[in-house]
Amino acid sequence: MVSSGTADAPLASNRDRIVDAFLAQLVERPFEEIGFADIAAGAGLSLADCRAEFGSVLGVLAAHVKSVDRKVLAGGEPDMAQEPPRERLFDVLMRRLEVLAPHRAAMRSLMRSAPRNPGLAAALNGLAVRSQQWMLTAADIDAAGTRGMIRAQGLALLYASVLRVWINDDDPGLARTMAALDRSLGRGARWAGLLEDLCRLPFCRSRGSDRRRRRDAAGSGGDAPVVA
Repeated sequence: MVSSGTADAPLASNRDRIVDAFLAQLVERPFEEIGFADIAAGAGLSLADCRAEFGSVLGVLAAHVKSVDRKVLAGGEPDMAQEPPRERLFDVLMRRLEVLAPHRAAMRSLMRSAPRNPGLAAALNGLAVRSQQWMLTAADIDAAGTRGMIRAQGLALLYASVLRVWINDDDPGLARTMAALDRSLGRGARWAGLLEDLCRLPFCRSRGSDRRRRRDAAGSGGDAPVVA
């Protein structure tokens, strides 16, 4: 038998199918209206299959966040290691937005639900803080202990404000988003404990990634990020 020369794509695990079905549901309806019956139907699985993987819909959301974390941590540019901390953090957070790009509509749905659902808002904050500890670590910024937790909480709030710009940024180059992130990191350097040891470092613009060159070209203008 002659091979076609192309390998079959690996089959998605039940866990991945459940997460994908959940994200698809988020595009169509708010988080509080999504149940496992909807997710199971979308995934083509039984309720028993879903229960074998997850105990709650919030657990499915947490699995999605963890998947995003892993993809961001697996990326990165080797030359960024020599850049100042603020540059490294900028690069990490832009990578995160790139990973999230296919799920923009689902993220918009979550952001609409959170203000009217205190339980979801609290859960999202907990997930965000945990993720931002990993993002700080990826940028080689200390995220351990109480100080690290304060930094991660501050960064989670900062990142949420940037998301509010990103979900409406239709520019393929994400000029508004990069400008908002740049401004927010500048303000973050003055927030209590978040980046206090970084604000005295030079903000190198002479070398580094293409993202930084595009960010510089975008300038610091544009709409200010919406504060939650």
